[in-house]
Amino acid sequence: MILGIEFGSTRIKAVLIDQNNAPIISGSHEWENQYVNDFWTYSIEDIWAGLQDCYAKLADAFHQQFRHPLTTVSAIGFSAMMHGYMPFGIDGDLLVPFRTWRNTTTGQAAEQLTELFQFNIPQRWSIAHLYQAILNEETHVGNICYFTTLAGYVHWKLTGQKVLGIGDASGMFPIDASSHNYDQRMVELFNSKIAEHDYPWKLEEILPRVTMAGEPAGFLTEQGARLLDPSGQLQAGIPLCPPEGDAGTGMVATNSVAEQTGNISAGTSVFAMIVLEKSLSKVYPEIDMVTTPAGRPVAMVHANNCTSDLNAWVELFHEFSRTIGQEIGQPEIFERLFQKAVEGDADCGNLLAYNYFSGEPIMRLEEGRPLFVRMPDSRFSLANFMRMHLYSAIATLRIGMDILFIDEQVRIGQLLGHGGFFKTKNVGQSMMAAALNVPVSVMETAGEGGAWGIALLAAYMLNKGSGESLETYLSKRVFTGVPGSTISPDHEDVRGFAVFMDRYKEGLIIEKTAVQSLK
Repeated sequence: MILGIEFGSTRIKAVLIDQNNAPIISGSHEWENQYVNDFWTYSIEDIWAGLQDCYAKLADAFHQQFRHPLTTVSAIGFSAMMHGYMPFGIDGDLLVPFRTWRNTTTGQAAEQLTELFQFNIPQRWSIAHLYQAILNEETHVGNICYFTTLAGYVHWKLTGQKVLGIGDASGMFPIDASSHNYDQRMVELFNSKIAEHDYPWKLEEILPRVTMAGEPAGFLTEQGARLLDPSGQLQAGIPLCPPEGDAGTGMVATNSVAEQTGNISAGTSVFAMIVLEKSLSKVYPEIDMVTTPAGRPVAMVHANNCTSDLNAWVELFHEFSRTIGQEIGQPEIFERLFQKAVEGDADCGNLLAYNYFSGEPIMRLEEGRPLFVRMPDSRFSLANFMRMHLYSAIATLRIGMDILFIDEQVRIGQLLGHGGFFKTKNVGQSMMAAALNVPVSVMETAGEGGAWGIALLAAYMLNKGSGESLETYLSKRVFTGVPGSTISPDHEDVRGFAVFMDRYKEGLIIEKTAVQSLK
């Protein structure tokens, strides 16, 4: 058995897989980020309490099914939300609270580094957070001995190894495609840029070591075993694969790691990953250049906001059902409302919404204000209302994808979808197909998400043949015969979404004014 654990935005999930790579046991822990002192964050206490609760639930489910305790597994992998900023001092303590990918406080740094490197550095990236702290003259910067991502932090504390999978590392600092390491030219440019501050470190000294999919990345220590399982039953000595980001595990979980493949992860945020045949013609601030866990170049379109506003409206309906004494569970409300959206007009009846809970870099917004707007003569029905919120959840993604499909003429036969947006059968899938005008497929295994993806990477580390690529391993050993469904774009829905997008772009001044006016 192999264990995969992923820290998502709203849930920590653990999955055990068998020798056939099939999930057999799972456990999860719900959590939420907090907005503290102008930063989105998760506390250290919540990280470890959440991991231990998630693992305990998985271990309990294992004991109930197999009638003996879970004491060891063949390998473990950890994954988490990419990017963000976790700087540590000489004693291993976190110097400032964890700053997550959701923060949009690094605009000045991202702009200056993009100009310096001639390579797009999004606000979410770890190097942007570090440089913004330097620009802000934050006193902790001189005390940094190491900085990493959430996945890298958990892996370090469990193994003692300061490493990171190349996919997650590519969201910290640009990667050189030929060396499969941090781009040395850009490292030197950064060191020169900050030389006047005379810090006691060089950038290469405080970054995690880059590792490739399939490479060993340490063993679970005695201390690490107790951190993961305070009950004392889990044994030390288990090998771990390189820790990866959620984008990389999403690619693995949808078998989208080869050239001309791509996937979409749609949950709290939404991002599309397209594995490229060739480099883009120029730098685009809307497009991140990252890598697969095997180091292949990937164009990533990332929108900070996807389902948070949609979830809030569903909770309002849930509260209403309780108020009238006819409570309906949230899963059923989601199912019914998503299905209702299918009945709506293709253009949503002239309704408009902006789903920006937080800032949205693609739209140059440092903060968000969720909005719902309608005209007096709009066709205000429940079906149109729900369809509008589904459209709104993926509208920003469409703006970024237009660069790849129209400006760069990137061609792709289909996109693989996973995440909560696709949970209701056919609904999110058909909306996404209409939004991007490309077939969208969903595998039956997609619901297992990144926890399954990192478990597969741990399995690849143990079981790959001599010289067997990750692409070959997944295609031949994991995804052969895996059932799924594909939905092609409906012509009328494509037309309707285009009408909605025109209205969406014209109304952006409303959102920008709300950000400026509502403090």
